[in-house]
Amino acid sequence: MRSKRSAGYSAAAKLFHWVTALAVLTAIPVALAMVRVGQGPLQNDLYDLHRSLGVLILILMAARLLWRIYRPAPPLVPGLPDWQVVAARISHWTLYAVLLAMPVLGWAGTSAFGAPIMVFGLFEWPAMLDKDEQLAGVLLGLHRWLGFALAGLLALHVAAALHHHFIRGDETLRRMLPGYRSG
Repeated sequence: MRSKRSAGYSAAAKLFHWVTALAVLTAIPVALAMVRVGQGPLQNDLYDLHRSLGVLILILMAARLLWRIYRPAPPLVPGLPDWQVVAARISHWTLYAVLLAMPVLGWAGTSAFGAPIMVFGLFEWPAMLDKDEQLAGVLLGLHRWLGFALAGLLALHVAAALHHHFIRGDETLRRMLPGYRSG
């Protein structure tokens, strides 16, 4: 007899999750590379790609939050200790906040720096602020430090998913994977 499966995420929630994950996991190494290569066309291309990914992440996160309001996440798997329930809720909402704040800070900082934001070479994203290089330095510094916080949160998120899958043996990870069906 098959055991009852935990409620899974909707196809839309999975799509938002995995496309956002791909964009973020691409944006991070691009960010590290763009500040380490010498000035020139390659650096410009890396900055353009990073900014484009930031716009994509901002749009995805806005859509993801609207979707989450329309269709809340399924309940956590049963049997979790109270501290894990609290930790899961705090870490998920913190991830959402950081994934919204990062592109907004990047957008604001880039605008204040006076650089255009070309989105995948298709169109220019509007500037948020007038040019102010001192403000740009502050905003982009915050963007950079929040990037380190994001990397830590992502490591925690992945570690928790792997803990649930391999140590606890529950369906926390599986229900976010394509093909998972609630039962």
